[in-house]
Amino acid sequence: MRYLFISDLHLEAQRPDITRAFLHLLQTRAVAADALYILGDFFEVWLGDDNPDPLADQISSALLALSHRGVAIYLMHGNRDFLIGRDFCRRSGCTLLNDPTVIEINGEPVLLMHGDSLCTDDTDYLRLRRWLRNPLSLFILRHLPLKTRHRLGRKLRNESQERTRYKALEITDVNHDEVLKVMREHGTSTLIHGHTHRPAVHQLEVDGKPVQRIVLGDWDSNGWALEVDEDGYRLGRFELG
Repeated sequence: MRYLFISDLHLEAQRPDITRAFLHLLQTRAVAADALYILGDFFEVWLGDDNPDPLADQISSALLALSHRGVAIYLMHGNRDFLIGRDFCRRSGCTLLNDPTVIEINGEPVLLMHGDSLCTDDTDYLRLRRWLRNPLSLFILRHLPLKTRHRLGRKLRNESQERTRYKALEITDVNHDEVLKVMREHGTSTLIHGHTHRPAVHQLEVDGKPVQRIVLGDWDSNGWALEVDEDGYRLGRFELG
């Protein structure tokens, strides 16, 4: 089995280079995989499945074509696109994953997360996250008029960028103890996540046993993908051009 993991593409009309690179990935590396996992922040912003968006239509058509070629596609919410719903998944042939989710690779459990819930030192963000992900809040957000959602989306995005600009790097990164805690709780020796935009493979220990935390990179100046097969894990970057 061959798996491909990506996250934090932040697809938007203003970055056609990222869209082109993603479509190229689907037509090349993804077709050779058995499964594609997209671990959050696939889109820069998602205001609801009912929001007319030519880019979303283009992406969903490309994903559906990939699924018709026999590649399983899995999608996890990020902090930018947590309003992605069943309609988009139906149109794109994706299966929506809970955060966190445990899958099996090469006979071993692997923990998948977006990664924002691991940043427990960023208490302001986690407070906002709890409010936004509350089922009642989600229901209200999805039923707001589209114009209101547009205004709210811009407001949240601007405030997030402003807060992050003045926060120390260690606050916006994952908390080491929280990483060990979730890996222990799920009984896994491999954690794969995105969100922090700090791609790396970290070798750790949980209760004296070696484990690894693989951080997927964001697509900005480069693209990032993690390929996994019987030979192991390979995290690499590539040019967007």
